[in-house]
Amino acid sequence: MIKVKTSYHRDLLKEITVSGHANYKSKGEDIVCAAVSTATILTANAIEHLKLNQFVDLDVSEGYFKISLKESQDIVLGLLKNLEYTLFELEKQYPKYIKNQKEG
Repeated sequence: MIKVKTSYHRDLLKEITVSGHANYKSKGEDIVCAAVSTATILTANAIEHLKLNQFVDLDVSEGYFKISLKESQDIVLGLLKNLEYTLFELEKQYPKYIKNQKEG
């Protein structure tokens, strides 16, 4: 199962952590993992492409993605909110394979 933890501090999104594997299908055929991976990589690439890396800490490895907001910045916050929305929508479609947890 993919576990998503979204952390807030004073109503401001501060961090999104995504870990695990969906195990929906075998490797290379798992559309749930592919969708989550695409959403997280798209977010990280957009931040890099827009040269906004200084506003986040990013940790990416096999089965793990963590992005933390170091300093509030509207575009980065918008990208993180979009990622949060996307992951919640994926959970609605695949509730056995993705679990979202919101803190704060």
